[in-house]
Amino acid sequence: MEVPVKVWALLVLLSVCLKTVLCFSNGKVEQACDDMTPEHGHQSSPHPPPYSITVDKSKFSPLEQIKVTLSAVPSENKAHFKGFLIEARNASNPNAGPVGCFTLLDPEISQLLRCNDREGAAVSHTSEVSKTEVQVIWTAPQDPPSSVQFQVTVVQKYKLYWVRIQGPVVSLNDAPPLPPLPTAGQSVAKTTTAASILSDAFTSDDCGIKKSCLREPAGCDPWKDALCYFLSFRTEDASVVFELSGPAPGYISFALSTDKWMGEDDVYLCIKEDDRVDISAAYVQGRTHPVIASENVLRDTAWRLADGVIQCRFRRNIRIPATYQNRSDLGEAHYLFMAHGRAEGGRTHRHDRQPLISTNPVLITGLPEDLTGSRSHLLIKFHAVFMLIAWMTTVSTGVIIARYFKPDWAETTLCGQRVWFQFHRALMLVTVLLTCIGFILPFVYRGGWSKRAGSHPYLGCTVMALALIQPIMALFRPAPDTSRRYVFNWLHLGTGMIAQVIAVVAICLGIHQQALLLPAPWSTGVLAGYVVWFVLADLVLEVHRRGLFSIGQFVKSFEIHTENIQTEDREEILFVPSENESYIKGHCFKKIVLAVYLCGNLGFLIILLATIGAV
Repeated sequence: MEVPVKVWALLVLLSVCLKTVLCFSNGKVEQACDDMTPEHGHQSSPHPPPYSITVDKSKFSPLEQIKVTLSAVPSENKAHFKGFLIEARNASNPNAGPVGCFTLLDPEISQLLRCNDREGAAVSHTSEVSKTEVQVIWTAPQDPPSSVQFQVTVVQKYKLYWVRIQGPVVSLNDAPPLPPLPTAGQSVAKTTTAASILSDAFTSDDCGIKKSCLREPAGCDPWKDALCYFLSFRTEDASVVFELSGPAPGYISFALSTDKWMGEDDVYLCIKEDDRVDISAAYVQGRTHPVIASENVLRDTAWRLADGVIQCRFRRNIRIPATYQNRSDLGEAHYLFMAHGRAEGGRTHRHDRQPLISTNPVLITGLPEDLTGSRSHLLIKFHAVFMLIAWMTTVSTGVIIARYFKPDWAETTLCGQRVWFQFHRALMLVTVLLTCIGFILPFVYRGGWSKRAGSHPYLGCTVMALALIQPIMALFRPAPDTSRRYVFNWLHLGTGMIAQVIAVVAICLGIHQQALLLPAPWSTGVLAGYVVWFVLADLVLEVHRRGLFSIGQFVKSFEIHTENIQTEDREEILFVPSENESYIKGHCFKKIVLAVYLCGNLGFLIILLATIGAV
C-alpha cells in the first residue's frame, strides 16, 4: 500500500524534532568544554542546585589521584540528574580550561571527553537515564597549578540545569592557601556590579571635543533622536568612561577587535532584563555567543531605559592585569564593533543587523574625534556594486542593442564585425567579468559558504552558471544558414532571459541581507522602478518594431542590404524576426528611446550605488 505524502511529511517532521531534542543525550558535548554551558536554548536555573561535589583528599602531589563524587542531595523530591559535565580547573584562573585527566569507575554511566586536544580532560554522561551519583578518578598533571577546583554542570531535565557548580578546592602540597571560594552547591554567577540609574539621556554635545564618538546615523544625538546608535568614550586618569545608547529589544553592545572580523574580541554588553539593565564584560571566540567574564573589570556602572532605548555607562581601567583573561589594553588601537539585538532571560541572540564597525582602528586613549563607521564590509559593497552594474546596466543595454538595432547598423562594421554585434559582445563580456569578480568576493569575505544568507547564494550560483554558459554556447553556434541555427537562437534567448529574471530576484534578496541591508522599503522601490523602466523601454521598442507606431519609414527588413552583407555579419545572437519580416525602421526614434532609457537606468543605478556607499 502506498504511503500518503502527508504521512511521509509527518514522519520527517517527527524525526527532525526527535533529533533536536535528543542530540546531546549521548553526552558527546565536547563543544561545551570551554564554558560548560549546554546548548539547550534556555537559561541555567537561578536556584541553589540540589547536588553536592566531594573529594577524598584536600592536598595532592603531581600525578596523584583523587576520587571525585557528584551526588544528589537527599530531599523529599528525591532529586536526580540525567546529564553532567565534570572538569578540574585552575582555581586561580578558572577560564583557562581544564587541567589533569580523568579515569572512569563506571563506564556504563560516564565517558571521557577530549577537550583542548587532551583525551580524558572531562567526563560526561552516556545516556539520559536518571542518576543520583557518579564517581570518577582525577589524576593531577606532571606540572599542576598550585590549586585546583572541580566544577560541574548538571542537567536535571532539558529546561532545568545548573552551569559550573563550583566544588571543593584541592591544593598542591606546601602551596599557600587561596582566599575563600564558593563551596559545593553554589553555582557561578555573572560578574556584575550594583548599578545606579541615569537621570538623563546621553548627549553628543562634546563629541570630537572632550570625547570620541561613533554614531549612526552620522551626526545623530541620542538626546534628541531615539533611533540614534551612540558610543562615546573619554579618558579620566588611568581609566576610560564609556557611554552606550541605542534602540534595541534586548541588548546593545560594543567590542574591541584587532581586525574587522568577528572572533577573539573583547565585548561589553548592556542587557535588558525585565525593568533593569545588566552591564557585563564578555568575550567571543569565533562566531559564537559572548561568554560572560567571571572577573569584575567594570565600575561606576549606571543605566537607563526609556522609549525602547537602552543606555548604559561604565568605567574600565586602561590596563588590566594579565591574570584577567581576554581583556584588551585600551592603550592600543582597536576597531570598534557596535551591535544590538534580542535577549531572553539574560542570554543574547545573534545581532539583528550587521555590527557598525569603525572605518579605522581607534586609539581609545587618543585625542577626541568624531568617528565614522559602516555596517557593511568593503568586499560586500563591491560585490553589490559589480552585480548591480552587470545586471542592471550592461546586460539590459546589450539586449536592447542586439534585439532592436541590428537592422540600423546592417552595413556598418567595426574591426570586421557589424557594429551592433561588437557592442553586444563587449557588453556581455563585461557582464560575465563583473559577475565572476562579484561572485568570488562574498566567499572571500565569509571564508566559505554562508548558512544564514537564505536562498540568495543559491540564486547567485545559478546566475553565475548561466552567465558562463552564454559565451560558451556562442562559441559553438552553428552557421547562420544551417537548419539548426534556430535552436541556438532560442536557447541563447531563453538562457539570457532566465538569467536576467533570476539575477533581479537575487538582487532583491541581496539588498536586504544582513551583511548589506539597504534601507527598506524605498531601496526595494528603486529596484522595482528599474525593472519597470526596462520593461517599458523594451515594450515601446517592441511595439515600434511591429509597426504599431507611425514613426519612421516602412520598409522590408534587410532586403535592400542583402547583397552587401557578409555571411559572418548576419549571425544572430538573440532571436529576431525573420529577414523577410516588415518593420518600422524609425532609426531616430529608437535612438531617442535608447538615450532616454540609459539616462533613467543610470539614475536608478547611481541612487543604489550611493546608498551602498552610505551603509
